[in-house]
Amino acid sequence: MPASRGIRATLLHPVHAILLAFPVALFSAGLASDVAYLKSAAVQWTNFSSWLIAGGCFFGGLVLAWAIVAAVFPGRAVRGRALAYLAAVAVMFIAGLVNAFQHSHDGWSSVGSLGLTLSIVSTVAALVAGLIGYSEQRVEGLAR
Repeated sequence: MPASRGIRATLLHPVHAILLAFPVALFSAGLASDVAYLKSAAVQWTNFSSWLIAGGCFFGGLVLAWAIVAAVFPGRAVRGRALAYLAAVAVMFIAGLVNAFQHSHDGWSSVGSLGLTLSIVSTVAALVAGLIGYSEQRVEGLAR
């Protein structure tokens, strides 16, 4: 009997991986536009940031729903990673949603220190979720 060999598998389904790419890009761009607003005080940067964060929240909600299903019905080798991924996505979505509400204020208070902090938290959580979701794990006993 041949020895079983493992394969490298990612946590994410390919469609789920595509959906996760949007919050990673949109929250990161929202953070960049927040920094640009704080450096220049041109109001258009905060408007741009608001739309980027809203888009990140939209796709983040889809990713969160998929992550909840994946955590409830995990594969046998990815149970712990699915919960860590769900936690990162939940932090990303909640911070992004609060950030969207913060950015709906008028004037300087829309970004300020709280808006920038929430942008940093949602961006870091999105990057951590991407790191967990896209990283490979060796699954023993399966062969291609």
